[in-house]
Amino acid sequence: MTAHAVRLETAGASVTVVSSERTVTDWSARYFGPWWKAAEVPSESVCAGAVVTAAVDTSQYDDVAFAVTQAPHTSTEYARAQLLLARDVSAGTVRAVSPKQALAYRSEPGAGRLDVFGCHTEDVATATARLAREMMRGQLLRDGWAVLHASAVVDDDGRTVLTLGNKGAGKTTTALALAASGGYGLLANDRVFVRPNDRGGVDVLPWPSAAALGLGLLRALGWIAEVRERLAAGESLHPTQDGRVTEAIREGDCTPIWEGGKELKAQVFPDQFPEWFGVPLATEGEAAALVFPRIDREAVPAVEERERSLSDRDFMSGATEDRYPDVFGLLGMDGGGAVGARREVARLLAELPHHSVVLGHDLAENAHFLSGLTKGCA
Repeated sequence: MTAHAVRLETAGASVTVVSSERTVTDWSARYFGPWWKAAEVPSESVCAGAVVTAAVDTSQYDDVAFAVTQAPHTSTEYARAQLLLARDVSAGTVRAVSPKQALAYRSEPGAGRLDVFGCHTEDVATATARLAREMMRGQLLRDGWAVLHASAVVDDDGRTVLTLGNKGAGKTTTALALAASGGYGLLANDRVFVRPNDRGGVDVLPWPSAAALGLGLLRALGWIAEVRERLAAGESLHPTQDGRVTEAIREGDCTPIWEGGKELKAQVFPDQFPEWFGVPLATEGEAAALVFPRIDREAVPAVEERERSLSDRDFMSGATEDRYPDVFGLLGMDGGGAVGARREVARLLAELPHHSVVLGHDLAENAHFLSGLTKGCA
């Protein structure tokens, strides 16, 4: 059976995804390609380095699932699903099964290898991409990078505007207002890798992920008609999107949908930003300014006098990365990076221009205001 392989590379880190199912490797290439260099390579050349192999194979899934349940095991939550874990310390392996998703895993952290087995192609493809990203994260963190909870856009000279704040503060709105207005590429929607460089600055890399966009934001950006047309033509958004959001878009209804105090949002693939909306993606940059937004529906965009500076809560850590705990031993350290690395990044970023702003619901006004504010320093 022919095997397909895609190698992901960024900042000296690399992971190869191998599968007999082209759909699986194509998924990783699509998901990471725009932000991390993703290239198809001959499968026979994959003999070293970190590797994730994936198989849509019911019998292999059954074998691993049986081995896990017959061995002493624990239960945890991973990717919002129950995961049963069996560790063999002497062999240096971790086996796991997610019964609801019909996914099984075998990890050899010391060898840099992880195998994914499942019964459904799409589930295997998404799990494989997720774990390839975790392998890349581990390499980057061990090489001195940290994870900052921020959105980011980059101008043509690589100067990066970082947007920070608590959930709902307007990080995504700010980044997309700048990117959609022209002159900036979107580097990240929710978090970035950051590391001090030898020039006394802070380098920034993307954290590839789907972007969660509220229906109101899609309408304000003027993108709702494009999404409707794409869906009508048979294209689709990310499969994690709630079906109620898809139906609302099809009907042209941009009324926000809430469940349990949480807004259900459209889930946009990275490559859909340039292909659907004409928003380019950036692959790297150097921090030049920090923006701390606040959204007020009736506000005219303006600078505020409130003091806001970078703090520990703006960085991700193992505790805050609770959706993907390091159960497979892929990181080997805190999930947000070493404390020393975070502190050095914070020190350097504190020297950059800081802008506390209030934004309204008029995206064109926001974009004009933000472009004028940041172009002078970024």
